[in-house]
Parts: sequence; C-alpha cells; structure tokens
Amino acid sequence: MTATTTTLSTQQWVDAFGSANDQDAEIQTHGKYFTCSYLLDMEEHSFVVRMNAGKVAEIAIDPGPLDAPYSFAIKASSATWREFGTAMPAPMFHGIWAATFQRDMRLEGEILVLMQNLRCLTRQIVLLRTVGVPV
Repeated sequence: MTATTTTLSTQQWVDAFGSANDQDAEIQTHGKYFTCSYLLDMEEHSFVVRMNAGKVAEIAIDPGPLDAPYSFAIKASSATWREFGTAMPAPMFHGIWAATFQRDMRLEGEILVLMQNLRCLTRQIVLLRTVGVPV
C-alpha cells in the first residue's frame, strides 16, 4: 500500500492557515495587539499576511511589489519551509531564529515590529506543523 500526501493549493492553504490562526487559543489570548502585515516568502509562492488584533484580516497570494504593503519579511527556500511544515521539524527548522542562524532563512524589514509581535508570530510558525505549507 502506498501512502499519498496531499499538497494544498495556495487558496486552500490560505483558508486553512487563517482558520487555524483565528481558532488558536494562544494567539487569541496574546494577540490583542497583534496588528501588522508581514511577508512570508516561500520561493515558489509569497504571501502577505495582514493581522488585525490577532485575527487574520487578509492574506494576499503572490502580490506584486506595490500590491500589499508589509512591515517585515521572512524569506527562505521552499525546502526550508517544507521542513517547517513537518509534524516534527528537524533540528534548526523548529523556529525562525535557528533557521536564520543555521539555514537559509532571512529576516528583513522592520525587525522591531517582528519583535513586538514575536510571541504570536512564533505560534503561527508552529501552526505550520498542522496546516502544512503550500510549496
């Protein structure tokens, strides 16, 4: 018997990620001021996630450079994001700091805004373990 894996389409991922975020008790408890927009660049696709008080207000799929403004960006190869999306990530793929120091992940833009929202953002990265990634 062969196991099959299903890769979500970008729109399915957007819907699943938004729903997982909005239903996550930790983000909703700590996210009162989690209001910002940021870019997830996954090489094959990019997403601008606009947050408002801990809820996903909008996720733009593959926006042009002027289509969706954002404060900071988290960029990595598709392979790195796929590791983040596994149920138990390999060492150095368990968080953005480890991947930044040891892998090909880059943090760009207003790092202060990233740091102000770090707890909720870190939780969103953990949600990738259940939602997966669209690359």
